[in-house]
Amino acid sequence: MNHQEFLATHAAPGRIGLSGGPDRISRLIGFVQRHVEPDHQPGLWSHAFLMQGRRVDGHHWVIESDLSYSRRHLRLGAQENRLTKYADQEEYPRLQILDFGLSQAQADAVTAAALDLVIRRIRYSFGECLGGVLAMRHPTLRPTHNPMARDKALFCSSFVREAFLATGIDLCPGLAVKNTMPSDLAQSPLIRGYWELKG
Repeated sequence: MNHQEFLATHAAPGRIGLSGGPDRISRLIGFVQRHVEPDHQPGLWSHAFLMQGRRVDGHHWVIESDLSYSRRHLRLGAQENRLTKYADQEEYPRLQILDFGLSQAQADAVTAAALDLVIRRIRYSFGECLGGVLAMRHPTLRPTHNPMARDKALFCSSFVREAFLATGIDLCPGLAVKNTMPSDLAQSPLIRGYWELKG
């Protein structure tokens, strides 16, 4: 199964996607997550996104907090993109899709909460990401407030977590939202099923 087939088969509203890439930043994010991995090996996932579902254009869309650049246009923060973005096997060789068994009403509510973050122009926060990394090295800090937290700012996995939490669903109980890393989402106790593809 190639990436396009994998995504088309398992994409659904309210599911979470995780990706891992070969670039330096992805490998660094994976490396620092070894502190929260059960086997203490580098984490596989460096980015998280929320699946919105298929739109009238026939494509599945995702909502995420990310850094993207194209044709001299920079987007830094909450945004919507086609799921086909993750069909590039070289850029995203590893993919995982998490299913939390949401009802249609729950999936709609999570999507609405994520879209609200987009319209509020939530920014991607490198500082908060760094604060989350520091907390991983000191587990007693993980349930506490991220000292690098900023208003109207969330990095990828905290963005996804916030969208769920806004609807009353806590994917990672006992962990501060702005200390949530992709590996934490992959270990959520609420997961009902998952699919993984390693390119």
